Amino acid sequence: MGFGDGARFLLRGMRLWRERPRLMLLGIIPALIVGVLIMALLVVLVMYADDAIDWATPFADDWNDAVQSVFRGVLFVLVLVGAAMLSVVTFTGLTLAVGDPFYEKIWKEVELSLGGEVPDKGVGWIRGIVDGLTLVVLGIATAVLVFAIGLLPLVGAVVGAALGLVVAGRLLAGELVSRPLEARGMDRAARVALMKEHRRAMLGFGVSVQACFLVPFGGIAVMPAAVAGATYFAREVLDAAFATPVSAPAGPPVIDPPQD
Repeated sequence: MGFGDGARFLLRGMRLWRERPRLMLLGIIPALIVGVLIMALLVVLVMYADDAIDWATPFADDWNDAVQSVFRGVLFVLVLVGAAMLSVVTFTGLTLAVGDPFYEKIWKEVELSLGGEVPDKGVGWIRGIVDGLTLVVLGIATAVLVFAIGLLPLVGAVVGAALGLVVAGRLLAGELVSRPLEARGMDRAARVALMKEHRRAMLGFGVSVQACFLVPFGGIAVMPAAVAGATYFAREVLDAAFATPVSAPAGPPVIDPPQD
């Protein structure tokens, strides 16, 4: 599967808003709570970022006004880009942790609609919290990486933003797709081995989710669809990996010619 196939799973999950709106509304509750909190923190950051940058760069006070403005302006952009990447990953981690019972319901309903063997329960609330907090820590590391790369002259801001989108998207995909796999008792090594041939699809899925989350309040509506899409993704990979080959139908019997 390629990059576009990964994005297709998100679109498939979003179709559930039309097919199962009541089910999808369950995922709005935790996403709304966490989303409002993160948006409030971002507003505070924007309000005080200039003052924080001025305080952190006293060495630039004596610079030429134009150079100083450009330098601090670039830092302001980098802070916002890093905060955006961090907010997306943090939103996902906290929402999955807080809303695990809601998203387990969505995950299980998608599994049942696909048929086959469905695990009795998900990863559990405690495990969900641990995974969510781990994702938050990785998100912080991503934000720091974006900020550091952004300090490179000329292309730093663009490269940092692009790299942040890719890395954060991959983290999101890994966390979302891992839920249906963990519920089947697969540890990290088994999950990595299963998904290693689908890296491009994982990236396509994660970047698509990430892009939607960057839209204000987009994450609130897309989060339930991302959970559903990740379940479709995981099931397709599982079904392909463990499918039983179908034997070719037997042809007509071959009759040996009579011997003279």
